[in-house]
Amino acid sequence: MDPGVESSMEAVRRSKDEKKVLRKQIKASHTLLKHEGISTTPQPSKSLVVANGGLGNGVSREALSAALKEMGELETLIMHPHKPYAFVTYRSEECARKAHVHLNGQKLQCGENSVTLYLSYVDSVTCKEEGSLPLPDGLVLVEDFVSPEEEALLLAAIDWSGTNDDVTAQKALKHRRVKHYGFEFRYDNNNVDKDKPLPAGIPQECLPVLERCLKNKHIITMPDQLTVNQYESGQGIPPHVDTHSAFEDTILSLSLGAQTVMEFRHPDGRLVSVVLPGRSLLVMKGESRYLWTHGITPRKFDMVPACDPQFPAHTMSDLRTNSNLTLSKRGTRTSFTFRKIRHEPCCCAFPSACDSQGGPSASPPSPPSLPSCHADAAHLEEEYVHRVYDAIASHFSSTRHTPWSRVCDFLSSLPPGSVLADVGCGNGKYLGVNPEVIAVGCDRSSALIQICAERGFQVFVSDALSVPLRTASCDACISIAVIHHFSTQERRLAAVRELVRLLKPGGRALIYVWAFEQEYNKQRSKYLKDQNKERPENHSPSDNTSEDSQEPHGKASIQTSRCLEDSPVDDLQCVSKVSDGKLSVHTNRTAFNTQDLLVPWHLKDGKRQGQEESGEGVKKDKKKEKSKKTYNSITTSDCNPDPSPGFKTRVPSGSGQDTSDATHSSDSKPSASDDTTQTSTSTQKSESESSPTPVFHRYYHVFQQGELEQLCGQVAGVKVQSSYHDQGNWCVILEKDMHL
Repeated sequence: MDPGVESSMEAVRRSKDEKKVLRKQIKASHTLLKHEGISTTPQPSKSLVVANGGLGNGVSREALSAALKEMGELETLIMHPHKPYAFVTYRSEECARKAHVHLNGQKLQCGENSVTLYLSYVDSVTCKEEGSLPLPDGLVLVEDFVSPEEEALLLAAIDWSGTNDDVTAQKALKHRRVKHYGFEFRYDNNNVDKDKPLPAGIPQECLPVLERCLKNKHIITMPDQLTVNQYESGQGIPPHVDTHSAFEDTILSLSLGAQTVMEFRHPDGRLVSVVLPGRSLLVMKGESRYLWTHGITPRKFDMVPACDPQFPAHTMSDLRTNSNLTLSKRGTRTSFTFRKIRHEPCCCAFPSACDSQGGPSASPPSPPSLPSCHADAAHLEEEYVHRVYDAIASHFSSTRHTPWSRVCDFLSSLPPGSVLADVGCGNGKYLGVNPEVIAVGCDRSSALIQICAERGFQVFVSDALSVPLRTASCDACISIAVIHHFSTQERRLAAVRELVRLLKPGGRALIYVWAFEQEYNKQRSKYLKDQNKERPENHSPSDNTSEDSQEPHGKASIQTSRCLEDSPVDDLQCVSKVSDGKLSVHTNRTAFNTQDLLVPWHLKDGKRQGQEESGEGVKKDKKKEKSKKTYNSITTSDCNPDPSPGFKTRVPSGSGQDTSDATHSSDSKPSASDDTTQTSTSTQKSESESSPTPVFHRYYHVFQQGELEQLCGQVAGVKVQSSYHDQGNWCVILEKDMHL
């Protein structure tokens, strides 16, 4: 080929590539402005925003910094939690220009994945000074408490070769493996049998460490119980409080091997994330031991303060707002938790969390009443919707992988470039269905939003009654299995109004709610069809779940719910009358006999996960959803709030991760005769094979035929384009008036 022609073709090819990069860069700028309010500028400056170069995309500070530094000396690099972008300021405008030219459209390798960077100029970057949060009262972290040599000696002292070791009560649990010394912690009652010590006492290799703890006054008496937990990358433990009646005040937790992040949460909602380095000692006393829950979110990467000479690393910090963070890959971590067995009732200053003083395990809780005012409704939903989904998020997400066909039809009908809002997006299984639309999701559960963010979706935490998106900013909205969780008609109506507010004139919204009529047109829903299966799974598609058709009725199940007394519609038939205002507990896989109820969710051991049941109309599919990564990932929290404490607001107790062993509380022991009235406070199954399955209860208002259309008919400026029944759900497509 003629060299001149070849050169010309190369120039054309290069021109096409440059135009493609420019288009992508402009699109990234528009996305930043639309969803983050970040304005870019065509004028060169020292500061740039790096799209796709954020922690939310799995980009570590080290990897991004290395690429940026090749272009010149950096002044600042700001990476916010979960955000898929970063801000960089160079020492000179010349260096920024160089980065803008050479890094735009370039791929950055991040472990096994690669991302394409798009850089745009910004006028300035503002970042408030970050400060450390105080540790919970009574919590002390001592770094480098043991030497590397002592660490090796301690790890070598633990023999994991046995599988059923009665001497040390070794167990191979689903989420970790564990050995007990001195006394075994029992998962069936979240306590220890104080009259049956184990043959193996605390290993001799631990004694020098404990003597040092005595000398340094971390403890005043020698512990007599040791639990050794070993965690692989990606494993964690749910939030919990160690059983008060089982152990004395001070608890020691020695972290060996890889570092991790432990989250402490106060009952008032305060959150403190503590980085536990290898060879560090955590001392829990007083309030931190008795009142704050502590847990470790299961994930393979933690966001931790960066080791930057300009910014000293903090052992703990508010990781939700810190901008000097990086990603730390988890490795194998082994914790040694030392405790002293308690032989007298606990007399701590926190009776609300104390099982010895009438706290969580004192008596079985009773079901809640229907709300009589806005405050009651908000409280009911907080306890029986928000906290439950945070607690079951991981298991729930594992059962949600097959998009429903008619929802997919709606999404596929949207024109390319449409803006879609998924309000109540769950684990994000619909956000990647149509790659031609700009999809953003929100959910009240920060734990589910964390899962979405890890999948690369653009998401944020939000209540469905107040979505922080501009009015008339969306071409389409979907609300799949969300509105039935609101406990009054006023709040359900407000949720529909919020969807309509988001729509542009002519925009459409798809709404799904669980139907009271699980048999329609002489066809039973798959939810009911599965009731005769030998061991039906707890994998309902969306929010209604549930489980064993053989599940017995608990005492609460005889209660009935009020009908739509506040409905302006006269022709809706009341399903049941109120007896004492208490909610009923639904028996899974059976027809509904009341509209307002609690639906049990049983945490499973994971052996049969991967199939969805069709409680709301989904076909089984063993294929896992391949989540298509989108550009942006917006979220506001990186850890799980407290799980639902059951029928009353309670602090989870029991023994779990490092400082405990049980993964559900003392008040969460479903029995064969009454398991629908019990509720677990853990996000994971009790990990002993003989232990009961933790049960959570979620509030639902199941809709009668015509009720959803009548609800939507009360919203001005919108019409019901179509409505239908889809495998146990009532569904409508709304269209907003073109003239609004």
